[in-house]
Amino acid sequence: MTSSRPYLVRAFNEWILDNDCTPYIVVDAGVQGVQVPTEHVANGQIVLNISPGAVRSLVIGNGALEFSARFGGVPMQVFIPLQAVMAIYAKENGEGMVFGSEPGTPDPDGPGEDGDGSGSSEERPSGRPTLKVVK
Repeated sequence: MTSSRPYLVRAFNEWILDNDCTPYIVVDAGVQGVQVPTEHVANGQIVLNISPGAVRSLVIGNGALEFSARFGGVPMQVFIPLQAVMAIYAKENGEGMVFGSEPGTPDPDGPGEDGDGSGSSEERPSGRPTLKVVK
């Protein structure tokens, strides 16, 4: 079967927007093919606001998520293979989903990572919203 991640990312994005919240994604910047502003990467990850007010031409395809945005006033085309999306959540309340590794997909952990693929929110610096699984 194909990966469920693109369907879940699209669904959570729509759900978060329908509830008047701001969708954020956590991206593993070490995955091959990720094109994000490297100056904003911390601990191998980057958190991006993907709300309509922050990005233009957002496309969440079956293989990648892409959009154009400005970072420090500089326009950039962002490209993220979907296996690099570690989580999607609402900025306001932390509701969302953390993704683990899926059978048959490449391990999203890059070199230097601990390699357990847990995607645990405990690894993120304090002050960020706590994520929990919504069933």
